[in-house]
Amino acid sequence: MPTDIAPTSAFIAGLPKAELHLHLEGTLEPDLKLALAQRNGIELDQKTVAEVQATYEFNDLASFLAVYYPAMEVLRTEQDFYDLATAYLRRAADQGVRHAEMFFDPQAHTSRGVPFADVVNGYHRATVDARAELGISSSLILCFLRDMSAESAAQTFEEAVPFLDLIVGVGLDSDERDNPPRKFADTFTRARELGLKLTMHCDIDQVGSIEHIRQVIEEIGVDRIDHGTNIVEDPSLVDVVRERGIGLTSCPVSNSFVTSDMKADEIVQLLHDGVKIMINSDDPAYFGAYVAGNYDALVEKAGLSLDDVVRLAKNSFEASWLDDEAKAGYLAEIDAYVARATA
Repeated sequence: MPTDIAPTSAFIAGLPKAELHLHLEGTLEPDLKLALAQRNGIELDQKTVAEVQATYEFNDLASFLAVYYPAMEVLRTEQDFYDLATAYLRRAADQGVRHAEMFFDPQAHTSRGVPFADVVNGYHRATVDARAELGISSSLILCFLRDMSAESAAQTFEEAVPFLDLIVGVGLDSDERDNPPRKFADTFTRARELGLKLTMHCDIDQVGSIEHIRQVIEEIGVDRIDHGTNIVEDPSLVDVVRERGIGLTSCPVSNSFVTSDMKADEIVQLLHDGVKIMINSDDPAYFGAYVAGNYDALVEKAGLSLDDVVRLAKNSFEASWLDDEAKAGYLAEIDAYVARATA
């Protein structure tokens, strides 16, 4: 493969890729928020897209969540969740995403009276229609809110049991302070016993970051780690994730919002060390960049080569929860795309 060809934005946009760290609720664009509020008879303080965007003032995880959760109030019906996921999947398909494994936060909705079934069925219908209409495959990852109780997570999982055929795995997100992974060990053990994949957020530069990474690897036994770039602080843990093929779902643009650093050096170090790290968009409606934009930002910051970008895309499929045949098919798509683009 030629290495002297710059990975342009056009190349990146067309490059087949998977997105493995994407919060569906974080794709609520201002125009859709306003439309859903009107449809559901909700009076918002903001009346225009610009006014919604003006509320996006955050410089750490806590200040982001303070904006993020209240915005979900407009999501009320199964159709709302369908529309939200469909809007994301259309944007993703336009940016070369061939497969997406998408987080959703049922507790953020059931806690305000929305039935669990409406949330998961709306999202699932969108995945079915997107495959038929856009040719993009996708699946759902149920995330527990770590700043809620372990009992709430367990109860939410029991609500999910009748719908496990619609869910590929479980995750853990929200405010990490004083909410270590082992708090939810019992529920994750049950999920594993029922055949689900496991992932957990280990957000960047949090109190106890490296200890939380150790817990998810050694105590929980996750299949992936979300964010997780603080792992470079412990080379022995880097060795473990490389040997086990555990993927790290990095999100450079959101990193630069919740801390002062995109973590470009750490991402490149892990990539060159053979760790299955890949690029994702996290909450793109709030951070202003979908997945191709995250690749672009990292290329600009770190000076990535074309080979680096292609390796990131291949990692995204290799760390996915697709079966081996599907992975091989998508990897072949990448090779064919690169051959055409570099001919």
